[in-house]
Amino acid sequence: MIRFKHPTVIAAVRTEADFATALTSESRLIFDLMPSIRKVKERTDRAHQAGKRLFLHMDLVEGIGKDAAGLEYVKEQGADGIISTRAAMIRLAKETELLTVQRFFMVDSQSVRTAEETLKTTRADMVEVMPGLLPKVIEKLAALGRAPVIAGGLLETVQEILIAFAAGASAVSTAKTELWRNFSRFTENGVEE
Repeated sequence: MIRFKHPTVIAAVRTEADFATALTSESRLIFDLMPSIRKVKERTDRAHQAGKRLFLHMDLVEGIGKDAAGLEYVKEQGADGIISTRAAMIRLAKETELLTVQRFFMVDSQSVRTAEETLKTTRADMVEVMPGLLPKVIEKLAALGRAPVIAGGLLETVQEILIAFAAGASAVSTAKTELWRNFSRFTENGVEE
């Protein structure tokens, strides 16, 4: 299981250019939001060579089945973990011994209740709350203590990141490359198992 020693900024990438920038950033975790079967091994190797961990968004992956065989393939290629909104995918990934990030989109109070119930059964290693500008929801899920909370989506400024951290987020994921560098100005980056 991953624990965050300090609030952490995670590089969320969609393009090759973003991936290259993430490799030289302070972020030690990379969320690949547009993974492809053709790039899994190469990106995993490059991430590891740069001292980073790579998580693949399995709901959006191209060319890999969203099933046990697909997860085995991802593990064989060296990926550290997966991201998914699907409880069944998280449970399968845990059985495959991949690290897991369960992503929840919060649109109303029922979404929060559903997330609380789902986390009881999936036992995800981390939970990502989207959009990340939901301090009240972050506080509620962080208080459960089931998994570190990652705030993701719509975070575009240092101030918004600080609000998420103040609410109890252990990390934030953002596609804003300018926030991947020099975030030590407001926190120390630290990830441990």
